[in-house]
Amino acid sequence: MKKYNLSQSTIERLGYYVYLLADPRNNKIFYVGKGKGNRINQHLLGALNNKTKETSKIKKIREIEKSDFEVKHYILRHELTEKEAFEVESAIIDVLGKDKLTNLMKGHNAEDKGLMKLEDVKIKYEAEEAIIEDRAILININNLYNRSMSTVEIYESTRKSWRINIKRAEDIKIAFSVYRGIIREVFSIHKWLPSSEVKGRYMFQGKVASKFLRDKYINKSVAKYWKRGSQNPIKYVINK
Repeated sequence: MKKYNLSQSTIERLGYYVYLLADPRNNKIFYVGKGKGNRINQHLLGALNNKTKETSKIKKIREIEKSDFEVKHYILRHELTEKEAFEVESAIIDVLGKDKLTNLMKGHNAEDKGLMKLEDVKIKYEAEEAIIEDRAILININNLYNRSMSTVEIYESTRKSWRINIKRAEDIKIAFSVYRGIIREVFSIHKWLPSSEVKGRYMFQGKVASKFLRDKYINKSVAKYWKRGSQNPIKYVINK
């Protein structure tokens, strides 16, 4: 097996870099990473250690090695700052598609600055401020949302399981599903129930709101309701 350990002089010349690991049997890239020093070689060394947890990446490397092939290592860009390396790595993951890679995480700033349809860019930067004239609960689903979700998936992510003031919530009949300060969907609430998954939390039963309400609120900004640093995913809008 070949060894590709880098000399100190090479390491100093490379600086931060973005690298690719490819399967020699089909030349498909299966991992994108950024680092400096001998980072590019650490995955192979880890795979050779029987104590290393078998992630999808490690499993792929071991599979290639057992087939008497060697993982292909590519340096895509080098002499980068750390920030530049993060951005290049993220862009490549977006282009190749995380679902086709063994990376566990999306790239740096992928949600805020990553691959987006032009219409989503317009919504992000040009969204009108929502004028909420109804009693509503705003539910932030930042950690659950992705742009390919169906309405049913958004509903399931929005309706459960939350720590709420049930007395306040029981009088509210509209739920806004919010991602990055933008209303992505609107639901009519039929009733609130104790969560079947997490003790002490609640979930609602409902359905997609009327066309009138959806046209009125979807893709409007409610960012003003979350002050910078606010961790609470729930906000109440009580208009009498």
